[in-house]
Amino acid sequence: GRALPPLAALSQVLRLERSRRTAIVFPLQKLERYLAPGTDTARFRLFQPGLAALQRAEALFRSDRGHPIDYVSSAVRMEHAPPLAPPEVCFIGRSNVGKSSLIRALFSLAPEVEVRVSKTPGHTKKINFFKVGKYFTLVDMPGYGYRAPRDFVEMVEAYLQERRNLKRTFLLVDGVVGLQKTDHIAIEMLEEFGIPYVMVLTKIDRASRGVLLKNVLEIQEFVKESTQGCFPQLFLVSSVEFSGVHLLRCFVAHVTGNLPTVEDS
Repeated sequence: GRALPPLAALSQVLRLERSRRTAIVFPLQKLERYLAPGTDTARFRLFQPGLAALQRAEALFRSDRGHPIDYVSSAVRMEHAPPLAPPEVCFIGRSNVGKSSLIRALFSLAPEVEVRVSKTPGHTKKINFFKVGKYFTLVDMPGYGYRAPRDFVEMVEAYLQERRNLKRTFLLVDGVVGLQKTDHIAIEMLEEFGIPYVMVLTKIDRASRGVLLKNVLEIQEFVKESTQGCFPQLFLVSSVEFSGVHLLRCFVAHVTGNLPTVEDS
């Protein structure tokens, strides 16, 4: 098979020296030292799995003969969606937020899985379903905002309201620009429907430390003050450097019920 990208596997990360290792696995904690004294960082550590949990989660994202990971189908209407069998997680975000790149990074240990990544915003026009063995399905939604498919609202609202096996929605926000008007509309929709969700800041390798800190603190404050259904901890990711990807795999495994106990490190 193809060579794995650097740091795609936990075993590669564990060879790094400690501070670099922490920065890759827990990028939010890397920011802690730059915060003003007395800043509440409890929400930086709500989900802090130990090594065994991270390794168990990684095994779910590694395909083999008895555990195939594959694209299942695409749908533009709910009647075209696959059966409601395993638990599901879905990924939504603005066009060009880096959604397909993140899904490809999550599936990097199964290089046979084709996740098309385009330089053209709004490339995903359908709801795409990827089955991870018998354990869960990962769903890639069309991007909203610029170049969204014409029937985006119809498609996405129907999915969110009707998909009874949906365990968590991952709302991707550009780490460089922070929350935008279209993100607020998506948040209002999730809140209105009572859908549990989590916010993921993408492209953190492109943001300066100052910009990233500002966006993290502003979004955390927004989540605390203005949301009911959002998990209080933000997840920071870079699909290029694999920062936060291992932790996100672990959270997906956890919310789909495939990691019954998450012990602290």
